[in-house]
Amino acid sequence: MAAPSIGYAAMLEQFAPRDLVDWSVAAEAAGFSGIMAADHMQPWIPRQGNAAFVWSYMTAAAEHTVGDIGPGVACPSFRMHPAVVAQAAATMAAMYPGRFWLGLGSGEALNEHVVATYWPEIPERIARMFEAIEIIQKLFTGKDVKHRGEYYRMETVRLWTMPATPPPIYVATAGPVTAEKTGRLCDGIITVGAADEKIDAVFARFDKGAREAGKDPAGMPRILQLHLSWAPTQPEAERNAMEEWPNGGMKFAKQDIRSPQVFEAIAGLVRIDDFQGRMLISDDLEAHRREIQRYLDMGFTKIYLHNVGRNQREWIEAFGREVLPKLTA
Repeated sequence: MAAPSIGYAAMLEQFAPRDLVDWSVAAEAAGFSGIMAADHMQPWIPRQGNAAFVWSYMTAAAEHTVGDIGPGVACPSFRMHPAVVAQAAATMAAMYPGRFWLGLGSGEALNEHVVATYWPEIPERIARMFEAIEIIQKLFTGKDVKHRGEYYRMETVRLWTMPATPPPIYVATAGPVTAEKTGRLCDGIITVGAADEKIDAVFARFDKGAREAGKDPAGMPRILQLHLSWAPTQPEAERNAMEEWPNGGMKFAKQDIRSPQVFEAIAGLVRIDDFQGRMLISDDLEAHRREIQRYLDMGFTKIYLHNVGRNQREWIEAFGREVLPKLTA
């Protein structure tokens, strides 16, 4: 039986990039199979204290590891024109053949408002993302292309540094309509933990879109980013969740909030019970194994784990020793 693909989520809004390179190396040595790197302009709350440029980190991490790597996720719609995202992705794929994947999303005001004069509502953000993907896919042909659409213009240009095979494009979504369009237009889907019935509905629409485009959804990646809090004691695991990742307990959409200081104010309202059903907080390694296995059994082909505490090396070693070897695909 093949081993499941469990990767390391490198949270650049929480940790310094050099530390994350070291922990990425340690994670690979412990049995983690790849890296999902967060793309942030600001942290969620000031305490997290970082927001390094994801493309710089990914280059350094890829130089010191051999597994897959990609941004989870980049927004091609505001801070960076889709042509620039395409150039960055093509260069990564040329430098690290067969390893790089491009994870894309519709963006959050926390990161994107710094250059946007107007922050649009969800339907427009999704429309912008798919038009951006159209541009990226045009450029991935390696030909001279131009674009004049509803949201973007691009003069005739080509990508001069191209990989032998363009990197796959995975879209992050928890919505069924976007999932269907993702299945039709892209190569895989990224989502976060949710109730079983919600994930089943997203997968069903993703499969529908893929089949409509003549693709076999069974061969398309279904990727999960899974936040968790593990520590040797339950009080420490709970403290890590409350102090380091209170945004995980916020039961509302966060895409329109622009400031870490606003998130910090809201964090004062978060209680440990707010994480129930949203993120497992436990000192029990077996409980974490069961939680990860549940998602594997639902059909996820790749899971990237983020332990919210600053005990990264301790967690990597514990999971590498006690959790990863007991998971089954």
